[in-house]
Amino acid sequence: MMQNVHLAPETDEDDLYSGYNDYNPTYDTEELENDTGFQQAVRTSHGRRPPVTAKIPSTAVTRPIATGYGSKTSLMSSMGRLMTGAIQDGVTRPMTAVRAAGFTKAALRGSAFDPLGQSRGPAPPLETKNEDSPEEKIRQLEKKVNELVEESCIANSCGDLKLALEKAKDAGRKERVLVRQREQLTTPENINLDLTYSVLFNLASQYSANEMYAEALNTYQVIVKNKMFSNSGRLKVNMGNIYLKQRNYSKAIKFYRMALDQIPSVHKEMRIKIMQNIGVTFIKTGQYSDAINSFEHIMSMAPNLKAGFNLILSYFAIGDREKMKKAFQKLIAVPLEIDDDDKYISPTDDPHTNLVIEAIKNDHLRQMERERKAMAEKYIMTAAKLIAPVIETSFAVGYDWCVEVVKASQYVELANDLEINKAITYLRQKDFNQAVDTLKMFEKKDSRVKSAAATNLSFLYYLENEFAQASSYADLAVNSDRYNPSALTNKGNTVFANADYEKAAEFYKEALRNDSSCTEALYNIGLTYKKLNRLDEALECFLKLHAILRNSAQVLYQIANIHELMEDPNQAIEWLMQLISVVPTDSKALSKLGELYDSEGDKSQAFQYYYESYRYFPSNIEVIEWLGAYYIDTQFCEKAIQYFERASLIQPTQVKWQLMVASCFRRSGNYQKALDTYKDIHRKFPENVDSHKVGQRWQWDLPWQKRGECW
Repeated sequence: MMQNVHLAPETDEDDLYSGYNDYNPTYDTEELENDTGFQQAVRTSHGRRPPVTAKIPSTAVTRPIATGYGSKTSLMSSMGRLMTGAIQDGVTRPMTAVRAAGFTKAALRGSAFDPLGQSRGPAPPLETKNEDSPEEKIRQLEKKVNELVEESCIANSCGDLKLALEKAKDAGRKERVLVRQREQLTTPENINLDLTYSVLFNLASQYSANEMYAEALNTYQVIVKNKMFSNSGRLKVNMGNIYLKQRNYSKAIKFYRMALDQIPSVHKEMRIKIMQNIGVTFIKTGQYSDAINSFEHIMSMAPNLKAGFNLILSYFAIGDREKMKKAFQKLIAVPLEIDDDDKYISPTDDPHTNLVIEAIKNDHLRQMERERKAMAEKYIMTAAKLIAPVIETSFAVGYDWCVEVVKASQYVELANDLEINKAITYLRQKDFNQAVDTLKMFEKKDSRVKSAAATNLSFLYYLENEFAQASSYADLAVNSDRYNPSALTNKGNTVFANADYEKAAEFYKEALRNDSSCTEALYNIGLTYKKLNRLDEALECFLKLHAILRNSAQVLYQIANIHELMEDPNQAIEWLMQLISVVPTDSKALSKLGELYDSEGDKSQAFQYYYESYRYFPSNIEVIEWLGAYYIDTQFCEKAIQYFERASLIQPTQVKWQLMVASCFRRSGNYQKALDTYKDIHRKFPENVDSHKVGQRWQWDLPWQKRGECW
């Protein structure tokens, strides 16, 4: 029985896993003819022998079993494979399994070899969800509430505030139903507090966005008073903001302070923002000392531009000159935390570096840096213009102090702008000589500043009708900076004043090429085309300008006037109607509407607009004359008298108005008053033969009694 047992060959003792990569002859189909065991099984019933059981004496009783703890003899199977748990050359081989893969006791009873369990058939289908179960209904309802909250937020971001509020209300209703269902099925501890919080917070936000402040405050109160919501006290900031919008400043300050008490000191940025809100509220209530305390604390802890500017406003309100200067210096010293412009200049000719610089030159970060710098310059310029007239004995000395402080800071380029603002202040005070002298100081500065100063000088001389000087400084501005649209526009204006419209149009076009958003050049080129009778091109320019300046009264009037010149009264009336919706008290626009309706034969509409024009400006002779003539035509001569009397007051040397008054008396049957008026006219204007002839003729037409009384 041991004839089929072979000893394992001797191998290196260090290799515990030897034999694993040996070729298994069982799968060698080419050598089956030489396999005596296989051939015997084919020819006889050797392969169908019943398995050996424990009741039948076998080699298992007489042959020792090789294990890791037993004999030191390594055993091989009949096919030459090393047996599990055997000892090979004195080294214990690790056991790979307690039971061989696919071997079960059932196999001993004749069952087929089935390691994958394919005989059991296909796996049963997945258990389907029961949509009618309460748990599934709760899950679906919770999902729907979340979707409604998301849709509400999206609608708000798109500007559809009404839809956002409706979605928020719907989410609130469904969330209350969800809470009741959960309470019926589970304990209250299993309620989704985060979902409840988000629904209420979104609802309060949508109420506030729709200016339903009472409802928003009530909803916030529900959140704040619920102790189960953590950190809900911070929402008192939102409640303070609502009270601030309602101008209930005392309650706003109260809620801001309550929120400040509940925010830990580690949240420094949020505390600073709340303190800034408190300071702004104090300014609105006129409590400048308290506002100063808040802003001083902010500037000492985390200085920023808004707090610095508000601090200057507070000191300006109380008139403290020295503190204004110190606050201005603090504002100048606020760090911008942006990169220098040199970063965006390539130091080498490396193409890779140049591509990177081109990519970041106008990205979102760079745009944010520009906006921050522009905001800082705006605050500094506004603060300087505010305090310069009051910090010293004269505004010129105050401006000089501000200029020196700015020159010593990181905003050196603003010093020249302050000097130009100084000249503009001289203009507001009607001190043209000082303004001109200040601007002439920039003639030797760099090209940008020189161009700006020359542009202002050109404009000043243009206003004084000194077109030669205006043209000279316009040339200086253009030569200093050929890409300055304002300088080119001024040069075009000087040429336009000399009636050289074609050349003026060229300067305006060049200004637009340099800056397509230069509305002054676009407006002026429209006027130029109008002068050249190129009405279609003029209309195109003004329509483009209307797309930029939607509510510009000047642009609307020019469009209406061009339609009138193109003999399209209906379009002219339509644009004039838009004009009076912007400026409803413009008497000229109203009288023009009356004129157009009169030309169309609509006397009633014409009378309405002429009368409105007269109400706003009762000194327009043309309107007065039309209204007087209208009442005469409609046989209401006594109503026409007041208009002609006003005309005679406006133009007392014009005899025709007094003759019209006398004529109205005569037409209304008041002959005595008419005769007295004619006599008065004859006394004032003895050389006027019309009054004498008309008075004499109408005297003989009077009845006898009246004639005697008159004589």
